[in-house]
Amino acid sequence: MSDDAARLDEVAAELLALPPARFTAARNERAAAESGAVGRRIAKLRKPTVAAWAVNLLVRDGQLGEAVELSRALHEAQDDLDAAELSRLGRQRRQLVAALARRAGELAAEAGTPLSATVADAVQKTINAAVVDESVAAAVLTGRLVAPIDLADLGEGELTTAVAGSVPEALPAPQPRDDLAARRERKAAERAEREAERAHAAAEREQTAAERRRVSAQERAERLRERVDGLRADLERAEAEADAAAQELDEREKERADAAAAVASSLRTLEKARAARKEGERG
Repeated sequence: MSDDAARLDEVAAELLALPPARFTAARNERAAAESGAVGRRIAKLRKPTVAAWAVNLLVRDGQLGEAVELSRALHEAQDDLDAAELSRLGRQRRQLVAALARRAGELAAEAGTPLSATVADAVQKTINAAVVDESVAAAVLTGRLVAPIDLADLGEGELTTAVAGSVPEALPAPQPRDDLAARRERKAAERAEREAERAHAAAEREQTAAERRRVSAQERAERLRERVDGLRADLERAEAEADAAAQELDEREKERADAAAAVASSLRTLEKARAARKEGERG
């Protein structure tokens, strides 16, 4: 690659990481600052679509390395005709593509350009193409996409029009198989650690929830105990008042009996007085 081509690739990668709304002004400024053929070629750089820009952000964020490794592992499994491994890697690929597409959406939103559903779909198709096809992966990993890539529509020479600047023919040679096995073991250990962390976090959440339930039960028991104590005090007061009322009733019953006896005694006295008066009148 010539120095001019390398310089064009470097500038293109920087410009294509900018939000599309800022691309044209920044491109024109850089083209004016560069001299000769490089400046003229920079001036001709196409403005990226929002989907291509979001994928470029993902590349600069370093998120596509695992996808490339998975792509190679898929090819190895296909070469070995390992059906079980193909099935497992297929599931892993779908999960990884979806996760990377979400991450691209997050990066775009953080940069001030949230992705619509249509653009997010184009981003996911481009990431999937990079995972499935090594030549697409090589193009995508330049970080210089100007258009999204869909394997279903990919024709002869279309990678060249989807990338600004030079298009690498292939990915760097894979590491020796021993290194690949070591990476797989490391990733398996990392997955086990993540699963253990998730289990620990779930246990801590359950402990927190159990403590909340215990505190709630304790508060309810205390409220009911206070209510029982209050009812018991009310009962004691009511019993005391009932005893006092019974004693007063006894006293009023005695008063009534005494009054009745006095009435009877006075009636007898009255009857005697009347009888004496009548006796005197007859005499």
